[in-house]
Amino acid sequence: MRFSRTTLGGLLLAGFATPAFAQETAPPPAITINGTAAVVTDYRFRGISQTDRNAAVQGSITVTHESGFYASVWGSSVDNYVTVAGTGHQEIDLIGGYKKTVGGTTFDIGALYYFYPKTHPAGDASSSDFVEPYVDISHTFGPLTSKVTVNYAPKQKALALDQGASGLLRKRDNVYLAGDFSAGIPKTPLGLTAHVGHSFGPSWLATDSTGKKGYTDWGLGATATYKVLTLGVSYVDTDARFLSSGGRNVSKGGVVASLGVAF
Repeated sequence: MRFSRTTLGGLLLAGFATPAFAQETAPPPAITINGTAAVVTDYRFRGISQTDRNAAVQGSITVTHESGFYASVWGSSVDNYVTVAGTGHQEIDLIGGYKKTVGGTTFDIGALYYFYPKTHPAGDASSSDFVEPYVDISHTFGPLTSKVTVNYAPKQKALALDQGASGLLRKRDNVYLAGDFSAGIPKTPLGLTAHVGHSFGPSWLATDSTGKKGYTDWGLGATATYKVLTLGVSYVDTDARFLSSGGRNVSKGGVVASLGVAF
């Protein structure tokens, strides 16, 4: 249920080294294109498994202009309970934004559109697709980088609690607030990460089977990088109780491993 740029995805990308395509003496190009591909043992979105605690294949491509504007496409396999209609097996995120670094502080503002192909049966008033603007502020202190993220999804169908209930579809909104920390271990290819976030509801994103209006997720992880390859291992947990269509508690804590490549 929706990509998190501040959980496992962030942990994996934090370890990637961008390959150099030109000599350092050459001027940087006005437009750069980068991509990633990864296999993860469990796709977690804000602590909740999107694959019924099974593996997922993921990939992305990002186009960045020297002005700071960027556009990206990210995709992952998901389980069918992630979508409202229960028919989707893919998530595609369309991302656009602007990033600027001043001193050691980076400001990043943009929006994500979460798209789930083939999830709109004829005559069904429910919706899985939605938009979520975001703001990130990060700062680097030597080897340590800290980041605060605020995601706000305005009221829309995909966040309704009464999906499929005779077309009632009371629209909801959602706020996600998170803090992330990453640090490289000097003179080694190793890195450490930590994450804590809270989803404020009620909405399809944040309400679990216990009736809570929100929940907290957190995680600790480590990465090892070799050239363009990154191996990541993290422990992810929540205080929620979210059951998949198969009856598994997909909000339960667990270890997630990933292997990715940057190009």
